[in-house]
Amino acid sequence: MANNIEVKDLLEAGVHFGHLTRKWDPNMAPYIYMERNGIHIINLYKTVAKIEEANEALRKIAASGRKILFVATKKQAKDIVAEKAGKANMPYITERWPGGMLTNFVTIRKAVKKMATIDRMKKDGTFLTLSKKERLQVDRLRAKLEKNLGSINDMTRLPGALFIVDIKREHIAIKEAQKLNIPIFAMVDTNSDPREVDYVIPANDDASKSIENILTHVTDAVIEGLSERKAEKDAKKVEKEVAAAPKAEAKPEAKAETKEAPAKPEVKAETKEVTAKTEAEAKPEVKAEAKETPAETEVAAPKAEKEAPAKEEDKK
Repeated sequence: MANNIEVKDLLEAGVHFGHLTRKWDPNMAPYIYMERNGIHIINLYKTVAKIEEANEALRKIAASGRKILFVATKKQAKDIVAEKAGKANMPYITERWPGGMLTNFVTIRKAVKKMATIDRMKKDGTFLTLSKKERLQVDRLRAKLEKNLGSINDMTRLPGALFIVDIKREHIAIKEAQKLNIPIFAMVDTNSDPREVDYVIPANDDASKSIENILTHVTDAVIEGLSERKAEKDAKKVEKEVAAAPKAEAKPEAKAETKEAPAKPEVKAETKEVTAKTEAEAKPEVKAEAKETPAETEVAAPKAEKEAPAKEEDKK
């Protein structure tokens, strides 16, 4: 686990204080240690066991790459949830729960995209082409969307789990998660029904110190799961690089061998040289013969002319 959870720390944070006995839910009886001054005291040993169980499940969800949506709209929990969930890089809802946040997720995504389009308008300059009144309306819409949905703009699909502070207050979120079979983790006080939650953490959900203590342990487990996921990705990347390296080395060698292997061009060159020489040697002889033949004919012709008059003289 990320942290060792000690009963002493929980005791100092006031996690053990429940609600008034007259407001209790009988289903919380297994987690109640005793009654003191009309207030139920929560069994912190069971709280520690439940935190460890929840942390293990949250760590696995985070390691699988799914998001965990933190929900707390009560005043004393808002800032703590925003800080802790932001540190773990997880989405959170600290304003009013938007109806259909999970069951009508497509419409919620459209609203988030509208925010992105307004930002784009401001960047490319089209926002300045609007009239003063229209610009004011767009700014108001952007501020409203940012307040309600700004923390979930990175959540492109349904979350892998919900973590809720005060399940009585966030009953709509619980109903939506139950419809979609999304696991619910929650801090459950003595006035709430633990049967509505998959992973119960019996704790005081009103005191800010108690909320901060529990959320610190929970978010540490989520961060641990994220670091495991990152380590796995890095290991896979290294394996791929190692597997690809020998192939890359083997290919140049093969090419080098193929380049060295062919000695055929040399043979061709030799044959060309031989043929060139033979042609060069053969052609001059032919020309010489050709030159000699006309000379012989020229010599023979005057002889014939000289012999002809000699014969005529003899006849006379």
